[in-house]
Amino acid sequence: MATAKTRTAAQLMLAPSVIALLIWMIVPLSLTLYFSTLNYNLFNPGETPFIGLTNYTYFLSDPAFFTALRNTLTLVMGVLIITVGGGILLALLLDQVFYGVNIVRLLVIAPFFVMPTVAALVWKNMMMNPVAGVIGQFLNFTGIGAIDWFSNAPLTAIIIIVAWQWLPFSTLILLTALQSLSEDQREAAEMDGAGFLSIFWYITLPHMARAITVVILIQTIFLLSIFAEIYVTTSGGPGLQTTNLPYLVYNMALLQFDVGGASAGGIVAVVLANIVAFFLVRLIGKNLEA
Repeated sequence: MATAKTRTAAQLMLAPSVIALLIWMIVPLSLTLYFSTLNYNLFNPGETPFIGLTNYTYFLSDPAFFTALRNTLTLVMGVLIITVGGGILLALLLDQVFYGVNIVRLLVIAPFFVMPTVAALVWKNMMMNPVAGVIGQFLNFTGIGAIDWFSNAPLTAIIIIVAWQWLPFSTLILLTALQSLSEDQREAAEMDGAGFLSIFWYITLPHMARAITVVILIQTIFLLSIFAEIYVTTSGGPGLQTTNLPYLVYNMALLQFDVGGASAGGIVAVVLANIVAFFLVRLIGKNLEA
């Protein structure tokens, strides 16, 4: 009886937070669904006739949607390859004992705490500027020649900026997993004559598998909504070369003033993100069970 009363009391105490969270989520989603069925244009906000699924048909048949979807997937995959691969290498390096290792670990993690807008501005003006940027100066010094990143390779530039921000997160998670690896396994493998590559492939990497899947899941969810870096550096251009789904929705809402079409695009983006998250969660669940 006491247990039932305790459970009821706990549920009553949690109820306000749960209700507030549901309202916080359901109200914006409901309004977005409602606006997506209207011909709602900011040039004529007084007339918003109901048009059903026309906005969805228009959005899904727009060539810009397929370009934005391709850019979104390219951005996510490019950043994941750099952050997971680089995170493993940095974790292996920072797991060693050397003078100043704690300071190096702090410096490696520091970029994760830089705001996306600030990071994008720093990379745009101080690093990737073809005239005064550090990278351009270095390439000129080596005789290769400076690259106008945001004109010739804009999506690659965005991938580099975002990867720089997320690499510390990946490194931190993978380093934590690596430090939980038993030294007895390494020493036993070394005594049996295994080299560094064999130890890494058969012992270290399988031990880090769960951490790698968690990094991929968390980063993918956030990378699907990248916006600030694109807005500050390229504004989705040149053309549509760096336009991803979030920026396409922004473009339709605040540049084309089509609130109905942008709402439909937002719902499509949410559905696609949930599909990706669903399969990633299933993948991680199988990995954890194994």
